[in-house]
Amino acid sequence: MLVVGCSGRRLLAVMLTSKDHGSEHRGDNDYIDLGTGPWDAKGRPTEVKLDRILQVSAADMRREGSVLNAQRFGRVAEGLRRRHRWT
Repeated sequence: MLVVGCSGRRLLAVMLTSKDHGSEHRGDNDYIDLGTGPWDAKGRPTEVKLDRILQVSAADMRREGSVLNAQRFGRVAEGLRRRHRWT
C-alpha cells in the first residue's frame, strides 16, 4: 500500500498491485502506473489503485517501505483528485 495522507489518527492509503490493468476498462482512471522501484524486491512494474481509500492505524503497519519521488507521488495525488473530485 501507499500512504497518501492522514485523517485524525488514521493513515490514508491506496493499494499497490503488480498486475497490469492497462487493458481493463473498469473506470476511466482507476489505476496509475508507477513503474519499478525499491518497494518491490522482485523489480516488478507497479500500479496504484485509486478507487478505494484505506484507513489504517499506524500501529498496524508491519513492513518497511520506501519513499516515492515527488514526481511519482504528484501523479498519484493528481489521480486521486481527479478520481474522487477532490480540490
